[in-house]
Amino acid sequence: MESVKDAISWFEIPVSDFSRAKTFYQTIFDFEMPEMDMGPLKMGILLHDRDNGGVGGAICFGEGYKSSGANGPKAYLNGGKDLNVVLNRVAGAGGSIVLPKTEIAPEMGYMAFFTDSEGNVLGLHSME
Repeated sequence: MESVKDAISWFEIPVSDFSRAKTFYQTIFDFEMPEMDMGPLKMGILLHDRDNGGVGGAICFGEGYKSSGANGPKAYLNGGKDLNVVLNRVAGAGGSIVLPKTEIAPEMGYMAFFTDSEGNVLGLHSME
């Protein structure tokens, strides 16, 4: 395979209750989530700058989407400048913190894990 710029081109987070999950992600990221219906699937689009080559993702509800809890692959969502801003909203939105903000290495920034309202365990990343 040829060399590629990004290892991922899109990701989807399975949800069992679309409305609850949409409220959760809107709350922790402090934005109004756009919705998209794709046939029988319902998607809520997460913040990203598609026009400038940003990699995006969505919460997804429908046949074939089931939370893998802590056992599935880990996606790291962009926590902005300091991931604690987002992480501090997780519990109030119905999730829980699995791993608090932890330094990876000085040149690689910080990470944290949280459980969302649907039982998915996701990561956050920031440089500060």
